[in-house]
Amino acid sequence: MRQHVLNGIKLLISLGLIVWLFQRIDVGEVVAMLRTARPLLVVMATLMYLGAILSNALKWGVLLRAQKVYVPWRVLVEYTFVGVFFNNFLPANVGGDVMRGYGLSKYIRRRADAAVSVVVDRLIGLMALTSMAIVSALVAFVQHAANNQDLLAITGVAIVSTVGLGGGFALMLSRRLRARAEQFVQRTPVLRPFAPLYGRLSEAVGAYRHRADVLVRAFVIALGTWVLSNLTQWFLAESLGGGMPLLYIFLFNPLIGLVLLIPISIGGLGVNQNIFPFFYGLVGVPETLAVSVSFLLQFIIYLTSLPGGVLWWRERHVQHDVAAEPIP
Repeated sequence: MRQHVLNGIKLLISLGLIVWLFQRIDVGEVVAMLRTARPLLVVMATLMYLGAILSNALKWGVLLRAQKVYVPWRVLVEYTFVGVFFNNFLPANVGGDVMRGYGLSKYIRRRADAAVSVVVDRLIGLMALTSMAIVSALVAFVQHAANNQDLLAITGVAIVSTVGLGGGFALMLSRRLRARAEQFVQRTPVLRPFAPLYGRLSEAVGAYRHRADVLVRAFVIALGTWVLSNLTQWFLAESLGGGMPLLYIFLFNPLIGLVLLIPISIGGLGVNQNIFPFFYGLVGVPETLAVSVSFLLQFIIYLTSLPGGVLWWRERHVQHDVAAEPIP
């Protein structure tokens, strides 16, 4: 019941943000611009977004193979799409990770390996996001908004997030640092309730203690995912006549992704439509164009999520044989 109430609240937040947006912009202008969208470029944007989803499956596969878990590419793609579906049609992104891990566990004997791979996959994705956000925020601050305190604050958040994630990785990879961190957590009353969570996370990351090369490859793939995401936005802007240079998209898309980590809406609906004109308005992109791109992007997000729903519905009653097994 509590979860249903929270979901309802987040749905209301999404709808409320859309209503608030419509009170501040000329809806007719946005609709007129959307009608001018060139279908071919929208298709290209959709393909870029699908490529980003597939690159996430590739990253997941790299992490699994490092654990000597060999799962068919088809299965990785299938449950990546299932995760995308649950991320975009449920308020909490964690739901998609849970469904990915649960689905993959049907195919391997050591089911804990599925959970480990999903946790590390998520952490590396966040590190790639925040790292790109630092570069983007610094460049934007120096070149375009020297007196903008909002962008300066966002730069600070990106730096703190990246340092925190990187430091957390170091604590979990090093046995000595991990032991000291666990003692600190146990001795600190405020942190003590999080001790079990830290233990599980450190065990997950510790599985890659001697595979720095794998972590680097996964990180590079995660950066590639963001490049495809940036190209998605660029093609959408071009489909509406242009006016959103690719440089600006590389500057602001990671920052938008950082904001969307806060799970207050359904699939970013409402949040996307309000933060697009804020960020791109800093460099003079017309509000109508920014809002129109955000709505097209929202459409693509939901459209590319639907295969995951179909796959989940088809597989929910199917019994699987173990198709992959870690090699001792």
